Amino acid sequence: MNERRFELPNGSMAALEIGNEKTTACSVVFIHGWMDNAGSFKSLMCAIHQTNPELHLLAIDLLGHGLSSHKSSDNYYPFHDYIADLHQLLDELSPNRRVLVGHSLGALIASCYSAAFPEQVEALVQIEGAGPLTEHASNSVKRLREGIISRQRQRSKPERAMASFELALKLRMQANRLTAEQLMPIVERGIECRENQWFWRHDAKLKCDSLYRMAQEHANAITRQIRCPHLIILGDNGFQHLQLNQADWGENPPSVVSVAGGHHCHLEQTLKVAKRILGVVNKI
Repeated sequence: MNERRFELPNGSMAALEIGNEKTTACSVVFIHGWMDNAGSFKSLMCAIHQTNPELHLLAIDLLGHGLSSHKSSDNYYPFHDYIADLHQLLDELSPNRRVLVGHSLGALIASCYSAAFPEQVEALVQIEGAGPLTEHASNSVKRLREGIISRQRQRSKPERAMASFELALKLRMQANRLTAEQLMPIVERGIECRENQWFWRHDAKLKCDSLYRMAQEHANAITRQIRCPHLIILGDNGFQHLQLNQADWGENPPSVVSVAGGHHCHLEQTLKVAKRILGVVNKI
């Protein structure tokens, strides 16, 4: 597994890579969730590579996460910018058949990109994610107000220091209810030591509330345009609202499967999730 970096118009994007895009016909691009990083796919990529070493596998750090660059102090991370960043990244890759695999926020990004650029995506796999997050239009003013206030609050909030790597890992274990072994690749990639103290690498602005969220009608217009083969993988103890997903998939509804585990079920059931992804890849 190698490190790779892409210099994009919006910033410098880091990635983990297995295989050579120039010697294979298919690239699988992995997009992580909010506050995670490419390390969340490390074990999954290794499992897939062990079964099919011919595939090109690429897991990115979204801007503001992991080893990718942060945006300037006056720039934030609206959802649609992630989709534009993904488009810039794919322009840098060889024109192979592409499969997008997204977890949580990454799953939402992948669904919107697959709808907007169907010619670029051969198949879509979403782990603990479905269509874009939505809310009733009547909440738009409240969201706008609270989002702007959250930006003001973030500017005055001091950076949090931790006494040790072990403490950071423990905090993440408590937050995600996962083992140290499962979380180690995410924490190792997401933390740095400065003057004998440990700090999270991610841009603190990621914690600011969104200023805008789609209404369900807007989200349905997007999900109805996904034309490629499409699989959703849910943890049986994951986010419950996903079990009741209201997305309108039009004439191309996804296959939906459940595996044991929570929101990070791909870390808990790596081999089963790898097998499901390969089942999609092998059909394109």
